[in-house]
Amino acid sequence: MTTKFLRRDWKRHSKLGRKRKKKQVWRKPKGRDNKMREKRRGYPIIVSVGYKKRKTEDKKPITIKNIKDLDKINKNKKIIIGKTGKKKKIEIIKKIKEMKLKINNFNIDKFLNQSKKKLGEKKNESK
Repeated sequence: MTTKFLRRDWKRHSKLGRKRKKKQVWRKPKGRDNKMREKRRGYPIIVSVGYKKRKTEDKKPITIKNIKDLDKINKNKKIIIGKTGKKKKIEIIKKIKEMKLKINNFNIDKFLNQSKKKLGEKKNESK
């Protein structure tokens, strides 16, 4: 678990986050006599190099621009669809649905339903 960085007097005042999680935010201490800024022992820690989370290799997102890129993917990888046209995007998404993969920040069923409706409307207009 990573460290939670909070501003200087968050325990003292409710407007700074005491019993109010929404108000608990990080602000860098800048005062002249601030012990936290001086990194003294016994005071809350400051954001600095070395507190970053470890990133695992399998969670790196992969951008997909065509159907051939889907052959390289495992089930553990995150998928992001690159800039493609509507027609190719629909083909890629159908293939992803068959492979039972998930796309990051994307609802597959909702997109397919909307695209079917739009294609149906275009066909009706052309007739």
